[in-house]
Amino acid sequence: MDTFSTAIRTASREQHAEAETSTFMSDLLGGRLGVDAYARYTEQLWFVYEALESAAERLASDPVAGPFIRPELYRLAALERDLEHLRGSGWRAGLSALPATGAYAARVRQCAERWPAGYVAHHYTRYLGDLSGGQIIRDTAEKTWGFARKGDGVRFYVFERIANPAAFKRSYRDLLDAVHADDLEKQRIVTECKRAFALNTAVFRALGEEFPLSA
Repeated sequence: MDTFSTAIRTASREQHAEAETSTFMSDLLGGRLGVDAYARYTEQLWFVYEALESAAERLASDPVAGPFIRPELYRLAALERDLEHLRGSGWRAGLSALPATGAYAARVRQCAERWPAGYVAHHYTRYLGDLSGGQIIRDTAEKTWGFARKGDGVRFYVFERIANPAAFKRSYRDLLDAVHADDLEKQRIVTECKRAFALNTAVFRALGEEFPLSA
């Protein structure tokens, strides 16, 4: 019988692939978009992580979500440093969420407030994705737009407090396997993971419409 972490990974594989191969992300990773598109994407991430991390302290004592609240994962401060580098010191004044991003952040907040197990689904899809595929984005950004290696502009992707990402991901999957939930609740978490990927893909779709690749 598959472990819960394996079940989540397997069930969301199709949505994961769809997100990774979106037109916007393909163009971004292919170096075919300008730095403004990258900055706009970084702005959208800020709204999602603000929703995730504004709830973290309150959820730290929750029996389901609590074990996943790991300060070494927090990304908001790094995002803000990147945005200051990308947009200047007045970056907050120009910050705006795409409708798809607003819907994504709203769902994260709703889960954080009413359903901690659902929050875990969003936590998993975001942070483990950052530790994995996010490193490809960092590498592309450094090469394409000349950011210093692991410096301002790409700090969101640099987990300075995690010395061994592979070991950390194993420990995270152990937490998933030990999650305080019955089989029905676990299935609901899997379904929410799929929803999280769909919400993320909708953001990519909206960004693709805002930054269509010129022929």
